[in-house]
Amino acid sequence: MNALKIKKGDTVQVITGKDRGRTGKVLATVPATGKVVVEGINIATKHVKPRNAQQQGGIIKQELALAACKVMVVCPKCHKPTRIKTNVADGKKTRVCKHCGAEL
Repeated sequence: MNALKIKKGDTVQVITGKDRGRTGKVLATVPATGKVVVEGINIATKHVKPRNAQQQGGIIKQELALAACKVMVVCPKCHKPTRIKTNVADGKKTRVCKHCGAEL
């Protein structure tokens, strides 16, 4: 699979699915499967069993991985969800907003 254009720490907006329109920060990326984990998006409840006397069991809420094609990077300058363009200058790649041309 191709490398993701979304990086850890980017602010993204969900463009499809149950969380459509919500924004969050990328916590992790999984390039091998083409998925990203976004803070506060795609929440599931998980039942956890205590493994020893010190650990507490219960029901926790956890973010699940989301397909990277379902999110778009939000430009920090123009605050719009945007596609990413790659510029090569002096042999160095930079990610650029398609709307305003700001570096991401």
